[in-house]
Amino acid sequence: MKKHVLFIHSAGSQELHQGSSDLKAYLKEALGNEYNLIDPKMPDPENPKYTLWKAQLEKEFASLNGEMLLIGHSLGGSVLLKYLSEEACKQSISGLFMIAAPYWGGDDDWLAKEYTLSENFASKLPQISQVFLYHSRNDKVVPSAHLEHYQEKLPQANTRILDGTEHAFSDGLPELVNDIRKFRQ
Repeated sequence: MKKHVLFIHSAGSQELHQGSSDLKAYLKEALGNEYNLIDPKMPDPENPKYTLWKAQLEKEFASLNGEMLLIGHSLGGSVLLKYLSEEACKQSISGLFMIAAPYWGGDDDWLAKEYTLSENFASKLPQISQVFLYHSRNDKVVPSAHLEHYQEKLPQANTRILDGTEHAFSDGLPELVNDIRKFRQ
């Protein structure tokens, strides 16, 4: 049986070669037929609102049964973490993979109350076998200081600090694919 992988994209346009589109295409090809990659278009990504993205996540989670892996790219990672720490989740989550996710409220330039996590969000997460954090050391969109905030709050997470300035990972993220494949049964 194929393992479900729910991919939540970044903010901004998701047209060809924009936003998370290239990363999503890379994952579809790299994961192949062994995985069921579910990649919903989130509402109004160029002007995202948490309440709308939350409603879409509710629909996605309600439609899936069994064990799953979750991938969040940029804002998608922040939204997944907020949703998981605030809502009841009945699904079994084997892994959460957060790619270049902003940490809202940690730095003065990144204050957006609708995305800010509660101080004790980590204790409110459902059981997740493993959490992975991926971030470029010199990310030009979301500075790597955001990763440090997540590392402090999620010390059990597997952290992958990548050389370079990549944020969109348009050429792919082999480390992510390798980590996902470790969940094969």
